[in-house]
Amino acid sequence: QVQLVESGGGLVQAGGSLRLSCAFSGGIFGVAGMGWYRQAPGKERDLVAGISTSETPTYAESVKGRFTISRDNAKNTVDLQMNSVKPEDTAVYYCYSDHYGVRYWGKGTLVTVSS
Repeated sequence: QVQLVESGGGLVQAGGSLRLSCAFSGGIFGVAGMGWYRQAPGKERDLVAGISTSETPTYAESVKGRFTISRDNAKNTVDLQMNSVKPEDTAVYYCYSDHYGVRYWGKGTLVTVSS
């Protein structure tokens, strides 16, 4: 059973940076598409960024140029570097994994951006 554990959330001032990390276990990391969603209070869960097994990234328009997703196949982790954060980036960030056609979710980590 794939398990995902996020870390790195917290409080950051607008314009600052934060790095989220997701640790993958219980499966074969190299075959898993990975990424991050976020859910703000009262809103739907939206895709932030994804990264394929060939390390091709995709980004939501709202974070392009500010966020960078990366994966480390040796450590079985996927990171989200968040720069120039804005108050509207405040949300619970969820790591996901697409592993042999099954999507798995982490429990989420809260990011709060103060203005």
